[in-house]
Amino acid sequence: MSEKILVVDDEESIRASLAGILEDENFIISFAGDGVMALEMVAKEMPDLVLLDIWMPRMDGIETLQKLKGINPELVVIMMSGHGTIETAVKSTKMGAYDFIEKPLSLEKLLVTVRNALGMKRLRAENDSLRELAFGDYAITGGSPAMMKLMEQIKLVAPTNASVLITGENGTGKELVARSIHYQSLRQGKPFVEVNCAAIPEELIESELFGHEKGAFTGAVAQKKGRFDLADGGTIFLDEIGDMSLKTQAKVLRILQERKFERVGGTKTIEVDVRVIAATNKILEDEIRAGNFREDLFYRLNVVPFTVPPLRERKEDIPLLTEQFLQKYCHTEGREIKTVAPETMELMKNYDWPGNVRELKNIIERLVIMTPGLSIRAADLPSYMSEAVDNRVGSAPKFENVLDFNTLREAREEFEKEFILQKLEENNWNVSKTAEIIELERSNLYRKMKSYGIDPKK
Repeated sequence: MSEKILVVDDEESIRASLAGILEDENFIISFAGDGVMALEMVAKEMPDLVLLDIWMPRMDGIETLQKLKGINPELVVIMMSGHGTIETAVKSTKMGAYDFIEKPLSLEKLLVTVRNALGMKRLRAENDSLRELAFGDYAITGGSPAMMKLMEQIKLVAPTNASVLITGENGTGKELVARSIHYQSLRQGKPFVEVNCAAIPEELIESELFGHEKGAFTGAVAQKKGRFDLADGGTIFLDEIGDMSLKTQAKVLRILQERKFERVGGTKTIEVDVRVIAATNKILEDEIRAGNFREDLFYRLNVVPFTVPPLRERKEDIPLLTEQFLQKYCHTEGREIKTVAPETMELMKNYDWPGNVRELKNIIERLVIMTPGLSIRAADLPSYMSEAVDNRVGSAPKFENVLDFNTLREAREEFEKEFILQKLEENNWNVSKTAEIIELERSNLYRKMKSYGIDPKK
């Protein structure tokens, strides 16, 4: 598709000569005799590029440039003037003009400048598209109050350089939170380097993080940059930091304090500008008491703490996540889009998902591949899911003594069930009135009643 160029100049002869040369190059040309008319035209249809004269009646080019950038900061504008000065050229460039061309115009130079400007515009659009695609793969999905709050917190902390500590169970999406912080930060164009501290052998982790010099140890045949080197200017994500040795923790603490380190086997001090985001499924306060984690490092990392809730605590997000994974894997596998039957979704929402979002994602991928029809039925789900739901709903003990339960989750669920039953009885099984009294949305109360096997009709 041909690109559109708006020529803004009060001289008809200039407009005519530019029209001839640009139309020969298959550009679509429109004209404005002054800045006021240019603003009106841009408001109706945004051009790909504007050629803007500086000296015009009613509104000069500098003021027009300022207003055009107010409408669209990304609009590509090339300034033209027969009375140009260095001061004017510098001023227009600072205000966002792509280039400044003096009159009388060299048509050859003009064409080169226009092509370069449009090429830059296309490259920028392509980069933005790739960045959106990359971010889309790591976007956080959820409309539950817990996830909405988490996303708001990410927006607040992302533009800063503060260290972040993310806690949560395995499979909840701690890496997604880390990437979301990076992609919404001022470092988004710089590297995001991930390190799984639990997956790297103890004897190699220092070399992985800080690099090594040639001959530092057997097998070090050449100098190697570490992850902190590679992340310079960007973000390093230390996943499962609770599994890092005390010796390595000391070096990470130094980087956080001084922004410098030495490679293994080296004496040269290397300075880096790196934002550190760490994550763990462990309770670091317990690890500190056990002597496994440095308290000073904990406080350095825990500047902004985030907790990612488990899926069982945000079950209203299950339909959204399911739809996202269905779209992703149906596209990847070249299948028609499958749908989830209502009774299937109800069973999925009643299941506790011990493996969290990762478990849901894996099951949806399996269902896309293994389900022959376009509708996913309850029978298509793994049998252990329905068994777990039946066992939880059908065999819950009477809540009499908190010491009867082995886990906090069991006690909490049984208390919640008995609490709901008691309040329903007090309000003659009026669900709407009960929801209002216990300050819970009626739809959420219905879901909880269903998950606990509470039938108001019975």
